[in-house]
Amino acid sequence: MESDTLKGLRRAAGKRTLILTHSGRKSGKAYQVPIWFVLDGDRIFLGTANVNRQWVRNVQKTPQVKLTIAGKTIEGEARFLTDPAEHERAQAIMRKKYWMYWPAFAVVRILLAAGLAKDHSGSFEVTIT
Repeated sequence: MESDTLKGLRRAAGKRTLILTHSGRKSGKAYQVPIWFVLDGDRIFLGTANVNRQWVRNVQKTPQVKLTIAGKTIEGEARFLTDPAEHERAQAIMRKKYWMYWPAFAVVRILLAAGLAKDHSGSFEVTIT
């Protein structure tokens, strides 16, 4: 049977962003950042174009996070996707949801293929706790 939390996530899956609450690496202070997300089955994926962002580094160090979507907050544990196939799958799902940004995605992919840019993207899978 599907949990109430998962049912709520499915209802909110069409929202553009969620609020990610994470802890600072050094301070432990709670920080919030709006971020794109996608729900795939019972899996939540978060993506970033720049793995050097503070929130990414914070979540890598302290993976316990809170996700606020449509006024509901859930707790989870984030896992940085180091396997290239897993990361590409998560990115492909993100591109599908955010299709309206396809021209920008295409330009980046062309620049990467031509060696004119470096891929600094990353993905997380969040498991509800």
